[in-house]
Amino acid sequence: MAGGFSVSRYAPEQGSWAKLTARDSVARRLDWPLLGAALALSFLGSLLVWSATRNRDHLTQGDPYFFLFRHAMNTGIGLALMIGTIWLGHRTLRGAVPILYGISVLLVMAVLTPLGTTINGAHAWIKLPAGFSIQPSEFTKITIILGMAMLLAARVDAGDQPHPDHRTVAKALGLAVVPMAVVMLMPDLGSVMVMAVIVLGVLLASGASNRWVFGLLGAGTAGAVAVWQLGVLDDYQIARFAAFANPALDPAGVGYNTNQARIAIGSGGLTGTGLFNGSQTTGQFVPEQQTDFVFTVAGEELGFLGAGLIIVLLGVVMWRACRIAHGTTELYGTVVASGIIAWFAFQSFENIGMTLGIMPVAGLPLPFVSYGGSSMFAVWVAVGLLQSIKVQRPMSA
Repeated sequence: MAGGFSVSRYAPEQGSWAKLTARDSVARRLDWPLLGAALALSFLGSLLVWSATRNRDHLTQGDPYFFLFRHAMNTGIGLALMIGTIWLGHRTLRGAVPILYGISVLLVMAVLTPLGTTINGAHAWIKLPAGFSIQPSEFTKITIILGMAMLLAARVDAGDQPHPDHRTVAKALGLAVVPMAVVMLMPDLGSVMVMAVIVLGVLLASGASNRWVFGLLGAGTAGAVAVWQLGVLDDYQIARFAAFANPALDPAGVGYNTNQARIAIGSGGLTGTGLFNGSQTTGQFVPEQQTDFVFTVAGEELGFLGAGLIIVLLGVVMWRACRIAHGTTELYGTVVASGIIAWFAFQSFENIGMTLGIMPVAGLPLPFVSYGGSSMFAVWVAVGLLQSIKVQRPMSA
């Protein structure tokens, strides 16, 4: 293929990985519905972020296009990372997992040092020159998926055993616990919740004994109680859960964000007020509307139909990821895809749910839509992994 960009597939009659022919190229094997849905979400996100920030001079420094250009730039970088991930291939990355895992753990640990900084109440960032910053926990989600998949699938894919044994599962859980514990110390409860769901999704897909799944659910419940009792959470995080349990609690204080979000979404009706014409958005009543609460812009200005389109597109991403997970014959690919599905599904549900008041506010971005470089880069790398699994799966699958 032009540019030397080729991948391999298994040819049973040769017993080795043979080069794809020009006719059976990478482009032909890509999952285009997945790519199209993700691109559509990022495009809609650009419009919503622009609408939410164009008149907020304290954020844009007088440039109404500031966040639009930054969001488009983040999407472009994300697409480049996706292409790079496909080019490398998920199997090549499998060999680099120890290095990637070590780097991700060091980065999340660096947040706890003077290098870390607090943004929007969360001490989860590392400040970089020129006004940029990264949130290492976003990339840790990927390394947890890859690391656990590598351990759980190694002996199964080699044909040594039908399912991961207890020792292997214990090692995989130990690999996930280390970065999760560090992220909890920040504390970044939202990211820990996503990581916990990823771990459960990976274990279920790997065929591990159900005793591990039920044991983890019990341990998670006990751990949540312990975290609450020991005072690990910051006061603002406890207040968020209290406001979720009692929506009428302090509507002008801790419950303000959720109440204003519901007003904005409810005012949109069926077709919305029109892009850039939302009174709640223009009036800046909803805080963090370009990041955590971007769905409120869709609800108000695009209405039920526009907000529903976002949910449908997210559903398409999940559907295609499920097809990819089901279509591969190697456990490693199945587990990686399943971990990404668990990540996207829970984070989308939590983000949209908190704007509707059916989930507690946890500070999680809406995949592909919310403004934020680290989140955008991570989700596009995940799409690259899914596409690599699709492209490199055996031709008999």
